[in-house]
Amino acid sequence: MHNKKAFASVRPRHSLDLLSQREMASLARADQAIHELFRRCALAVLNTGGEMDDAREIYALYHDFDVRVIPEPRGLKLELRNAPGQAFVDGRMIEGIRAHLFAVLRDIVYTHHKLVEQRQFDVDSGEGITDAVFRILRNADTVSSDTAPRLVVCWGGHSIGREEYEFCKEVGYQLGLRGMDIATGCGSGAMKGPMKGATIGHGKQLSRDCRYVGISEPGIIAAESPNALVNELVILPDIEKRLEAFVRLAHSIIIFPGGVGTAEEILYLLGVKMHPDNAGIPLPLVMAAPAASAGYFQRIDAFLRQNLGDEVAQHYEIICGDAVEVARRVKRGLRAVRDHRVQGSESFGFNWGLAISADLQQPFEPTHENMAALQLHRDQPRHQLIAELRRAFSGLVAGNVKESGVRQVEERGPYLLHGEPDLVKSLGELLEGFVAERRMKLDPATYRPCFRFAGEGETLP
Repeated sequence: MHNKKAFASVRPRHSLDLLSQREMASLARADQAIHELFRRCALAVLNTGGEMDDAREIYALYHDFDVRVIPEPRGLKLELRNAPGQAFVDGRMIEGIRAHLFAVLRDIVYTHHKLVEQRQFDVDSGEGITDAVFRILRNADTVSSDTAPRLVVCWGGHSIGREEYEFCKEVGYQLGLRGMDIATGCGSGAMKGPMKGATIGHGKQLSRDCRYVGISEPGIIAAESPNALVNELVILPDIEKRLEAFVRLAHSIIIFPGGVGTAEEILYLLGVKMHPDNAGIPLPLVMAAPAASAGYFQRIDAFLRQNLGDEVAQHYEIICGDAVEVARRVKRGLRAVRDHRVQGSESFGFNWGLAISADLQQPFEPTHENMAALQLHRDQPRHQLIAELRRAFSGLVAGNVKESGVRQVEERGPYLLHGEPDLVKSLGELLEGFVAERRMKLDPATYRPCFRFAGEGETLP
């Protein structure tokens, strides 16, 4: 039954229904690369609820799937061929999946039209990148002038154990009981759990107009279906813009256990919070885990203190085994955020006041040359060191688990990292801890570091 394929024509219900003839024509003639990206993302959305979660298996099974944009006098429609049958009930597409499908169209094809064809976005300056992030979110109707300060961003791993998932869900339930909305990366695991729990909490409180915001980027959503609870799906062009969207929308942030991606997100967030221009701007951060997973944040806390000083701990709290206390701390933090924004006459919907350095806004490509150019020493402003650490971490992950990075290391040898020996060593030890706990797709018995410390004056061969 799950392998049944469907043919259908669908139209948007609320979004993309007021496009000009030129805009519709642009959507219909998208180049091959954009069409293929849209096809893959659309397939992931249509596979929501499917039994398979391996993108390669899904692509193989639905290799003949295709989707076409058809302009019409009154709007547009999508023609689907060989689509996953579970996206339909009695021949009609499930409404939530239809909404996600047109969100994908809006944010991938339409944004490409504005960004590349019309060059309306300035992505070469910090102000321009922030403006682009805002306009994409506004186009998705995710920011508004009357937004209440109650959006809690939840980060964590998509592939976590049952105990960690149940804890995430319990925290979400406690947040829902207290009237808070949820934003996550829109996938499974720690991204689904808080939303699932919050729906029960909201239901018990008879809350209406509850928000479950999913923020993704093309490379992620093409390989991982958004969970069905998301009622506001937004896709940013890349990881860095996605992270900026999170922090500018957030009124508070909770981080649950995850893998290396979660550790990167922590470094990004601390890079923002520790920027000198952000002193005094409240952005509450709680790291939360079930008691059995306390070691995950203990290792991260030790790593941060060792390399950034004990003062880094002023920027976060760690709460393990107590979902109620997590929700109470978050609610107290929201009051501080509201008071600060009211006093400064600042927007509740988008945090314009945060300073985000160019090191965190510009995409980083982990080549051997770029990795060797990283400055991993403590004799620099803390927020700059954090940005360098995040880039290093991103490269080490790529070199171990991403196809392009693994191939580079096989061809050119390990990355060379320059900096203070104990700092580079601690980075490797943190990575080894994740491997040992199987938080990376690597066998601990065969794991080999993809980097080595560069000796004094040593350069790339």
